[in-house]
Amino acid sequence: MDDLIGRTTLVTGASRGIGKAIALRLAARGATVIAHFGTDQDGASETVDQIERAGGTAYAVGAELGVTGDVETLFAGVEAALAGRQLDILVNNAAAPPAGPLGATTPAAFDRLFAVNVRAPYFIIERALALLNDGGRIITISSVATRMANATQTSFAMTKGAVETMTLTLANQLGARGITVNAVAPGATRTATNGPVFETPGLTELITGMTALGRLGGTGDVADVVAFLASDAARWVTGQVIDASGGLFLGPRA
Repeated sequence: MDDLIGRTTLVTGASRGIGKAIALRLAARGATVIAHFGTDQDGASETVDQIERAGGTAYAVGAELGVTGDVETLFAGVEAALAGRQLDILVNNAAAPPAGPLGATTPAAFDRLFAVNVRAPYFIIERALALLNDGGRIITISSVATRMANATQTSFAMTKGAVETMTLTLANQLGARGITVNAVAPGATRTATNGPVFETPGLTELITGMTALGRLGGTGDVADVVAFLASDAARWVTGQVIDASGGLFLGPRA
Protein backbone atom coordinates (compact mmCIF):
# COMPACT_ATOMS: atom_id res chain seq x y z
CA MET A 1 0.00 0.00 0.00
CA ASP A 2 1.42 3.38 -1.00
CA ASP A 3 -1.29 5.79 0.14
CA LEU A 4 1.22 8.07 1.92
CA ILE A 5 3.38 8.86 -1.10
CA GLY A 6 4.36 12.53 -1.05
CA ARG A 7 3.70 12.89 2.69
CA THR A 8 6.40 13.87 5.17
CA THR A 9 6.36 12.57 8.72
CA LEU A 10 8.26 13.15 11.96
CA VAL A 11 8.38 10.22 14.38
CA THR A 12 9.97 10.88 17.76
CA GLY A 13 11.79 8.04 19.45
CA ALA A 14 12.23 6.16 16.17
CA SER A 15 15.52 4.43 16.97
CA ARG A 16 13.92 1.29 18.42
CA GLY A 17 10.76 -0.41 19.59
CA ILE A 18 7.34 0.94 18.71
CA GLY A 19 8.76 4.16 17.26
CA LYS A 20 11.00 2.27 14.86
CA ALA A 21 8.10 0.06 13.77
CA ILE A 22 5.96 3.15 13.14
CA ALA A 23 8.71 4.79 11.08
CA LEU A 24 9.18 1.64 8.98
CA ARG A 25 5.44 1.19 8.46
CA LEU A 26 4.82 4.79 7.36
CA ALA A 27 7.83 4.64 5.04
CA ALA A 28 6.56 1.37 3.55
CA ARG A 29 3.36 3.21 2.66
CA GLY A 30 5.29 5.92 0.85
CA ALA A 31 5.99 8.61 3.44
CA THR A 32 9.31 10.40 3.77
CA VAL A 33 10.32 9.84 7.39
CA ILE A 34 12.30 12.01 9.78
CA ALA A 35 13.41 9.57 12.47
CA HIS A 36 14.14 11.35 15.75
CA PHE A 37 16.44 9.86 18.37
CA GLY A 38 17.45 11.00 21.81
CA THR A 39 20.72 9.16 22.48
CA ASP A 40 20.62 6.06 20.27
CA GLN A 41 22.14 7.41 17.07
CA ASP A 42 23.12 3.93 15.89
CA GLY A 43 19.54 2.74 16.27
CA ALA A 44 18.20 5.71 14.32
CA SER A 45 20.79 5.14 11.60
CA GLU A 46 19.61 1.53 11.33
CA THR A 47 16.00 2.72 11.02
CA VAL A 48 17.04 5.04 8.19
CA ASP A 49 19.13 2.33 6.54
CA GLN A 50 16.22 -0.12 6.59
CA ILE A 51 13.93 2.44 5.00
CA GLU A 52 16.46 3.32 2.33
CA ARG A 53 17.22 -0.33 1.56
CA ALA A 54 13.51 -0.78 0.92
CA GLY A 55 13.52 2.15 -1.51
CA GLY A 56 12.21 4.84 0.82
CA THR A 57 13.55 8.18 2.00
CA ALA A 58 14.45 8.94 5.60
CA TYR A 59 16.59 11.21 7.75
CA ALA A 60 17.86 10.82 11.31
CA VAL A 61 17.61 13.84 13.62
CA GLY A 62 18.98 13.87 17.16
CA ALA A 63 17.69 15.86 20.13
CA GLU A 64 17.53 14.92 23.79
CA LEU A 65 13.99 15.63 25.00
CA GLY A 66 13.10 16.96 28.42
CA VAL A 67 15.98 19.43 28.61
CA THR A 68 16.26 23.16 27.97
CA GLY A 69 16.27 23.91 24.25
CA ASP A 70 15.09 20.46 23.22
CA VAL A 71 12.39 21.64 20.81
CA GLU A 72 14.70 24.18 19.15
CA THR A 73 17.38 21.52 18.65
CA LEU A 74 14.86 19.05 17.25
CA PHE A 75 13.34 21.46 14.76
CA ALA A 76 16.68 22.76 13.55
CA GLY A 77 17.26 19.23 12.34
CA VAL A 78 13.69 18.74 11.14
CA GLU A 79 13.74 21.90 9.03
CA ALA A 80 17.09 20.93 7.53
CA ALA A 81 15.64 17.55 6.55
CA LEU A 82 12.47 19.09 5.15
CA ALA A 83 14.53 21.50 3.02
CA GLY A 84 11.61 23.88 2.52
CA ARG A 85 8.86 21.28 2.43
CA GLN A 86 5.94 21.15 4.83
CA LEU A 87 5.18 18.44 7.37
CA ASP A 88 2.11 16.20 7.01
CA ILE A 89 2.25 13.75 9.91
CA LEU A 90 3.61 14.15 13.45
CA VAL A 91 3.90 11.08 15.68
CA ASN A 92 4.82 11.81 19.31
CA ASN A 93 6.17 8.45 20.40
CA ALA A 94 9.26 9.22 22.52
CA ALA A 95 8.66 8.72 26.24
CA ALA A 96 10.46 8.06 29.49
CA PRO A 97 9.54 4.75 31.19
CA PRO A 98 7.72 4.36 34.51
CA ALA A 99 9.79 5.72 37.38
CA GLY A 100 8.40 3.55 40.18
CA PRO A 101 5.55 3.57 42.72
CA LEU A 102 4.54 6.26 45.18
CA GLY A 103 7.27 6.42 47.78
CA ALA A 104 9.96 5.28 45.37
CA THR A 105 9.80 7.96 42.68
CA THR A 106 12.14 10.85 43.44
CA PRO A 107 11.13 14.44 42.67
CA ALA A 108 13.86 14.55 40.01
CA ALA A 109 12.58 11.37 38.33
CA PHE A 110 9.01 12.68 38.52
CA ASP A 111 10.01 15.97 36.90
CA ARG A 112 11.99 14.15 34.22
CA LEU A 113 9.00 11.94 33.44
CA PHE A 114 6.72 14.93 32.91
CA ALA A 115 9.35 16.86 30.96
CA VAL A 116 9.76 14.05 28.42
CA ASN A 117 6.23 12.62 28.33
CA VAL A 118 4.13 15.79 28.62
CA ARG A 119 6.10 18.99 28.13
CA ALA A 120 8.06 17.77 25.11
CA PRO A 121 5.10 16.56 23.01
CA TYR A 122 3.08 19.66 23.92
CA PHE A 123 5.76 22.06 22.71
CA ILE A 124 6.72 19.84 19.77
CA ILE A 125 3.14 20.14 18.56
CA GLU A 126 3.16 23.90 19.15
CA ARG A 127 6.36 24.26 17.12
CA ALA A 128 5.21 21.86 14.40
CA LEU A 129 1.98 23.73 13.67
CA ALA A 130 3.78 26.34 11.55
CA LEU A 131 5.13 23.52 9.37
CA LEU A 132 2.11 21.21 9.38
CA ASN A 133 -0.09 21.23 6.31
CA ASP A 134 -3.83 21.74 6.67
CA GLY A 135 -5.39 18.28 6.72
CA GLY A 136 -2.37 16.94 8.58
CA ARG A 137 -2.20 14.31 11.28
CA ILE A 138 -1.01 14.47 14.90
CA ILE A 139 -0.77 11.13 16.69
CA THR A 140 0.53 10.67 20.23
CA ILE A 141 1.35 7.34 21.85
CA SER A 142 -0.42 6.94 25.18
CA SER A 143 -0.86 3.74 27.23
CA VAL A 144 -3.57 1.50 28.67
CA ALA A 145 -2.03 2.51 32.01
CA THR A 146 -4.54 5.39 31.99
CA ARG A 147 -7.47 2.99 32.43
CA MET A 148 -5.85 0.49 34.81
CA ALA A 149 -4.85 0.80 38.46
CA ASN A 150 -1.16 -0.16 38.61
CA ALA A 151 0.68 1.16 41.66
CA THR A 152 4.07 0.77 39.97
CA GLN A 153 3.07 3.14 37.16
CA THR A 154 1.21 5.94 38.94
CA SER A 155 3.33 8.85 37.75
CA PHE A 156 3.74 7.32 34.27
CA ALA A 157 -0.03 6.89 33.95
CA MET A 158 -0.47 10.51 35.04
CA THR A 159 1.70 11.65 32.12
CA LYS A 160 -0.28 9.59 29.65
CA GLY A 161 -3.56 10.89 31.05
CA ALA A 162 -2.25 14.38 30.39
CA VAL A 163 -1.50 13.70 26.71
CA GLU A 164 -4.92 12.11 26.27
CA THR A 165 -6.52 15.32 27.55
CA MET A 166 -4.21 17.29 25.25
CA THR A 167 -5.37 15.12 22.34
CA LEU A 168 -9.03 15.88 23.01
CA THR A 169 -8.61 19.63 23.37
CA LEU A 170 -6.23 20.06 20.42
CA ALA A 171 -8.52 18.05 18.16
CA ASN A 172 -11.24 20.59 18.88
CA GLN A 173 -8.88 23.54 18.38
CA LEU A 174 -7.24 22.32 15.15
CA GLY A 175 -10.30 20.92 13.43
CA ALA A 176 -10.79 24.18 11.55
CA ARG A 177 -7.58 23.39 9.68
CA GLY A 178 -8.69 19.85 8.93
CA ILE A 179 -5.94 18.49 11.20
CA THR A 180 -6.89 15.33 13.08
CA VAL A 181 -5.44 14.73 16.54
CA ASN A 182 -5.59 11.26 18.04
CA ALA A 183 -3.79 9.03 20.52
CA VAL A 184 -2.97 5.33 20.46
CA ALA A 185 -2.81 3.37 23.72
CA PRO A 186 -0.74 0.17 23.53
CA GLY A 187 -0.85 -2.50 26.19
CA ALA A 188 1.81 -5.12 26.91
CA THR A 189 3.95 -4.94 23.77
CA ARG A 190 7.06 -7.04 23.27
CA THR A 191 10.02 -5.16 21.78
CA ALA A 192 13.69 -5.99 21.29
CA THR A 193 14.48 -3.85 24.34
CA ASN A 194 11.89 -5.16 26.80
CA GLY A 195 11.89 -8.77 25.61
CA PRO A 196 13.79 -10.07 28.66
CA VAL A 197 11.08 -8.67 30.96
CA PHE A 198 8.58 -11.11 29.49
CA GLU A 199 10.90 -14.02 30.30
CA THR A 200 10.03 -13.55 33.98
CA PRO A 201 8.41 -16.87 34.96
CA GLY A 202 4.63 -16.69 34.68
CA LEU A 203 4.46 -13.07 33.52
CA THR A 204 3.55 -13.70 29.89
CA GLU A 205 0.92 -16.24 30.93
CA LEU A 206 -0.54 -13.76 33.43
CA ILE A 207 -0.79 -10.97 30.87
CA THR A 208 -2.13 -13.09 28.03
CA GLY A 209 -4.67 -14.54 30.44
CA MET A 210 -6.01 -11.01 30.99
CA THR A 211 -6.00 -10.15 27.27
CA ALA A 212 -9.10 -10.76 25.18
CA LEU A 213 -7.08 -11.75 22.11
CA GLY A 214 -4.87 -14.04 24.15
CA ARG A 215 -1.33 -12.93 23.29
CA LEU A 216 1.24 -10.21 23.84
CA GLY A 217 1.27 -7.31 21.42
CA GLY A 218 4.00 -6.72 18.86
CA THR A 219 5.35 -3.43 17.62
CA GLY A 220 3.67 -4.01 14.26
CA ASP A 221 0.28 -4.22 15.94
CA VAL A 222 0.67 -0.67 17.18
CA ALA A 223 2.32 0.61 14.00
CA ASP A 224 -0.64 -0.56 11.92
CA VAL A 225 -3.05 1.47 14.05
CA VAL A 226 -0.85 4.57 13.72
CA ALA A 227 -0.64 4.04 9.95
CA PHE A 228 -4.43 3.91 9.76
CA LEU A 229 -4.76 7.17 11.70
CA ALA A 230 -2.15 8.76 9.42
CA SER A 231 -4.07 7.77 6.29
CA ASP A 232 -6.98 9.36 4.46
CA ALA A 233 -9.14 6.48 5.66
CA ALA A 234 -9.07 8.08 9.14
CA ARG A 235 -10.03 11.56 7.93
CA TRP A 236 -13.23 11.51 10.05
CA VAL A 237 -11.56 10.29 13.26
CA THR A 238 -10.28 12.93 15.67
CA GLY A 239 -10.09 13.54 19.39
CA GLN A 240 -9.96 9.81 20.08
CA VAL A 241 -7.80 7.46 22.11
CA ILE A 242 -7.57 4.19 20.18
CA ASP A 243 -6.88 1.18 22.39
CA ALA A 244 -4.24 -1.03 20.74
CA SER A 245 -3.83 -3.58 23.52
CA GLY A 246 -5.66 -6.60 22.16
CA GLY A 247 -8.26 -6.06 24.87
CA LEU A 248 -5.99 -6.05 27.93
CA PHE A 249 -7.82 -6.12 31.25
CA LEU A 250 -11.33 -5.58 29.89
CA GLY A 251 -12.80 -7.57 32.77
CA PRO A 252 -13.19 -11.15 34.01
CA ARG A 253 -12.77 -13.81 31.33
CA ALA A 254 -15.12 -16.75 31.33
